[in-house]
Amino acid sequence: MASINLIEAFQDFKEAENIDRPTMMKVVEDVFKTLLRKKYGSDDNFDVIVNAEKGDLEIIRRRMIVEDGQVEDPLAQIAYADAVKIEPDFEVGEELYEEIDLLDFGRRAILAAKQTLASRISDLKKNVLAKKYGDRIGEIISAEVYQVWKKEILLLDEEGNELILPKSEQIPQDYFKKGESIRAVVKKVDMKNNNPVIILSRTSPDFLAKLLEIEVPEIFDGLIVIKKIVRDPGERAKVAVESYDDRIDPVGACVGMKGSRIHGIVRELKNENIDVINWTSNIQLLIQRSLTPARITSMELDNENKHANVYLKPDQVSLAIGRRGVNIKLASELTGYELDVYRDNEGEEEGFDIDLDEFSDEIETWVIDELKRVGCDTARSVLDLTAEELERRTDLEKETIAEVRKVLKEEFEKE
Repeated sequence: MASINLIEAFQDFKEAENIDRPTMMKVVEDVFKTLLRKKYGSDDNFDVIVNAEKGDLEIIRRRMIVEDGQVEDPLAQIAYADAVKIEPDFEVGEELYEEIDLLDFGRRAILAAKQTLASRISDLKKNVLAKKYGDRIGEIISAEVYQVWKKEILLLDEEGNELILPKSEQIPQDYFKKGESIRAVVKKVDMKNNNPVIILSRTSPDFLAKLLEIEVPEIFDGLIVIKKIVRDPGERAKVAVESYDDRIDPVGACVGMKGSRIHGIVRELKNENIDVINWTSNIQLLIQRSLTPARITSMELDNENKHANVYLKPDQVSLAIGRRGVNIKLASELTGYELDVYRDNEGEEEGFDIDLDEFSDEIETWVIDELKRVGCDTARSVLDLTAEELERRTDLEKETIAEVRKVLKEEFEKE
């Protein structure tokens, strides 16, 4: 039996598990029917039989036996005299099945067929990969770090497919080593030079949404819906949630008992602070909740221009703005309103206070930390204690305490 060894080509098919058997057979059949058309002008009377297990194939030619001199179509018919040369028992009217020796096509034609087959397999693999990950956009996947470059990381999935995690899609605190398994969300599938490039992300809001879905069964079951997520990756995130069941507290369910559900997500996101708030269509209440952990005293809304002036006690202003302005920026993104924060000093002279962290440019951080350790986290809480009391309760020297009290008093005198 003449055959052509295609084991390597079939092995490529097997590696791409998502290429189904009928598709495989059709591709091989198409390649060799093209070969037949080039040699005979038609493939109508030929059957291509593929044995995928052994990695070989047969081409069978079918012709009807007719009386000598009655052959009208040489491709579909064969004269009786020629038929009996192949098998003496043949009779007119029977169909003759003859195996074509593939070597008759010539070495060049066979090599061309193998190259075409390899090319078709490669295209199929690309299409399968693009479709597979195109259908998984927004899903979390785990992959192994294969190569770490300056601008991106190359990862391999469980099937050995290459995935890309660009630097811009990594959390600033991310640091990965070769062989490490990491989780990310499928962001998009790009085509570059006709090759699919799967882009992953760890900074996308979808990544946080999927992590919450994994940790919070109520979200997975649809009892709690994530209305909106805004993030400053690695720094802070705000998640607005709503419950479709009045018996379920959406914020409590997302945070979990003693923060059990949210802690795992915070670790995955490199200690990103996550504020979970109740969604509401009342924009004033939503702004108030979005500025967590600050507490506001009053607000002026301009719904037409999507703008709000928010007034807070002086000790709440820094909380509302947040480190590098992140808190107020995320609150604006979440609500869709431009927010301006103002100190509300009316009737607050007596209770006016300032967070100790506000003095970090004048008082050393370790000194502030020592004062906080004994429960003094605002300027007034320090000044309410005598110098002797502070010396007794802290590890600070008399001169340091005197200097701190001087700085704090001067601030109140300015006010």
